Amino acid sequence: MGADYFTFIFVLGLIQSFWDSFGIGANDVANSFSTAVASKTLKLWQACAIASVTEFLGAFLLGAHVTDTIKNKVVQPSDYADNPSTLMLGMLCSLYGSSICVIGASKLGLPVSTTHATVGAIIGFGIAAHGSESINWAYSNKGVWFIAAGWVYAPLVAGACAATIFLLIKYGLFRRADPYKWTIRSIPFIFALTAAIETLFIVWKGSPRLNLDDQEPWKIAVECISIGLAAGAFGIIFFVPWANRKVKGKEPLRSYEMFYHWCIPERAPIVEEDAEGADVADEEMKANMEDGPTKRTFFGSVKNQLGKGVNAEVADYKADDAQIKEMHDLAEKFDNDAEELFRFLQVMTSSLASFAHGANDVANAIGPLSTIYYIWQNAEIPPKKVEVELWILAYGGIGIDVGLILYGYKIMRALGNQITYHSPSRGFSMEIGATLSVMIASKTGIPVSTTQCITGATLFVGLCNGNLKTLGWKRLAITAFGWVLTLPVAGLISGLVFAFAAYSPSMLEGTYNPSS
Repeated sequence: MGADYFTFIFVLGLIQSFWDSFGIGANDVANSFSTAVASKTLKLWQACAIASVTEFLGAFLLGAHVTDTIKNKVVQPSDYADNPSTLMLGMLCSLYGSSICVIGASKLGLPVSTTHATVGAIIGFGIAAHGSESINWAYSNKGVWFIAAGWVYAPLVAGACAATIFLLIKYGLFRRADPYKWTIRSIPFIFALTAAIETLFIVWKGSPRLNLDDQEPWKIAVECISIGLAAGAFGIIFFVPWANRKVKGKEPLRSYEMFYHWCIPERAPIVEEDAEGADVADEEMKANMEDGPTKRTFFGSVKNQLGKGVNAEVADYKADDAQIKEMHDLAEKFDNDAEELFRFLQVMTSSLASFAHGANDVANAIGPLSTIYYIWQNAEIPPKKVEVELWILAYGGIGIDVGLILYGYKIMRALGNQITYHSPSRGFSMEIGATLSVMIASKTGIPVSTTQCITGATLFVGLCNGNLKTLGWKRLAITAFGWVLTLPVAGLISGLVFAFAAYSPSMLEGTYNPSS
């Protein structure tokens, strides 16, 4: 049979790849902005809007032009040389296993590793096709046990980095006699350091299309230092004068007015609005959103789901859960004006992390589709690396954006204030800690999950309160349980689907022979 006979596998792969991308958007992408939304630096719809742009542009402009044929090399393509259609079917089954596992976890509010779901799904069909001996299990050979080590490594390293940063902010700035004065003086340095770290992150982790990581170390250092100095200069010239007027002086300045603040005459300070009236308006908006359309039409349901996805309550649980209210009340609070200065930094770190995630991880997510497409086109086993078509990158990017908009709020809620109290400085520390952890892992070759990194960072920053009651231990336990289940559940689904499809009785004779 010719390769075109298996067009139905390619079509099903297209459909299921979209759902796999949808699950990544709903679960994995939400990590980048969960702290910003939880700390109320951004509203949910703002986070969705920014993330949709940064993820898509990262995938389409800087996304990997090649990807591994088999994720993390847990199975060998050579095992399928005699019958490429088996690998084609296996990759389709891996998409089923991964997407069902991740979307199901998102439905339950469980932040899981989409990378581990993909690996587990490939292991599942590999066992169903050639037995467990065909799987690379060895830790020394960077097999399955090496991947499992990341479940411990990722949260510990990210947590240590995040806690160190937050404690420096806490004792170096916030615990001083005049927190705002010390924080505003430090902002240019923090801007410079943050920009340098994020630049290094994109160079090392998120720019495979430009091959920036192939540069000589001194060139990378010059780039990072130059961008860091430029960011510090931006802080001195634009941000600090604007923040002094807006945050300390309470002037009603817009963010874009930062770039020409010296041309704006002094304005009267903002008068606090009637809190009771604002609360009533918020309740009415929430009630209207929950009620949805009066007539349950198809378009009305779609509109209602879209509204729910970008307007759902994510950050504030005090009125709904007494335990979370107590957890938040026990957390140490700092000067509001000093905290306010970290909002801009938190948006920057979240956006750049999302951009790098799109550039680095999207191509891996659509790796199975690329393999299916290659076999469908060439009727042979692909090489170790396969080209990723631009339309596939764009297709995956669109699926991720849709998943984030419709379902991302569930994971943002779980990773946010259900674990511990969030503030802009805490969220900033968590994001930088997770970024540093991924950077270290990328250079040591340990595959880690951004979900596990941000969860570990959130846990350790919560511990900095000095009170175990400021952490949601039940939510943390459920999250860890989800990590452990991800790989075997995705593998079981993939293996069962493969076995059903490959070993069921068939009325067709012959097998897929590339020479036919």
